[in-house]
Amino acid sequence: MTEVQIKNFSAGSGRPFVLVAGPCVIEDYTGVMQIARTLKEITNRLDIPFIFKASYDKANRTSIDSFRGPGIKQGLEILSEIGRELDVAVMSDVHSPSEAEIAAEVLDVLQIPAFLCRQTDLIVAAARTNRPLNIKKGQFLAPWDMDHVAKKARSAGNSRILLTERGASFGYNNLVADFRSIPIMQALGCPVIFDATHSVQLPGGAGGASAGQRQFAPILAKAAIAAGADGLFVEVHPEPDKALSDGPNSIRLDELEPLLNQLKAINNALIKPERTPSHD
Repeated sequence: MTEVQIKNFSAGSGRPFVLVAGPCVIEDYTGVMQIARTLKEITNRLDIPFIFKASYDKANRTSIDSFRGPGIKQGLEILSEIGRELDVAVMSDVHSPSEAEIAAEVLDVLQIPAFLCRQTDLIVAAARTNRPLNIKKGQFLAPWDMDHVAKKARSAGNSRILLTERGASFGYNNLVADFRSIPIMQALGCPVIFDATHSVQLPGGAGGASAGQRQFAPILAKAAIAAGADGLFVEVHPEPDKALSDGPNSIRLDELEPLLNQLKAINNALIKPERTPSHD
């Protein structure tokens, strides 16, 4: 498996898991900065490599009336300040080829949303920035189909690719997580992130918005780390019931640290200790 260098740490090849976390969307400067600061403090205490993620534009909301975020200009300014002030890697979604080069001036990782993972022009444009890519597997794809997606990025000369599992469509308004996808996609030569909160989403399950079952996200997170995932993606919010996007499947911010302690214990049990040289 290829290691992917992100800022001052690497993902993959049996290294400790990386945490990708933040609110679904940037709601306002003060709130998102406080969330980022809290996540930075938690991950520093636990010595967990950390990427802050928040969308500057949610272009795939269920309803035309749904909140989308501050937009690319203001959103990137906020993410730039978070990255600079807190010294953290920052990530956000890009939705079109024209966005990729602009976003790459600020973002440490460009994320390709699940619904856009087969958009060749978008993937190639994002890859050409030479930023690491986090490509989310579409709910409509088998894990082995991501081989073609990764090859599109590599065709542009970029092998710094993370693949994210976020569940597969299972009937109407429901997803199911298949943990076989983690080793299957790792075999494609990419570190694999597991998205624990989107995997418990119920797309369109609330009529004009998506519903979710956040109570199951910690269970899936622990199963994913036990299955060997190289990273975990979770959306967090201080008050999920008041979040402007994806609140039903977001983890409460004050419940994250105990979960991460459990995940570290699972991860540590899987990491092979370095052998002490023999003096015989």
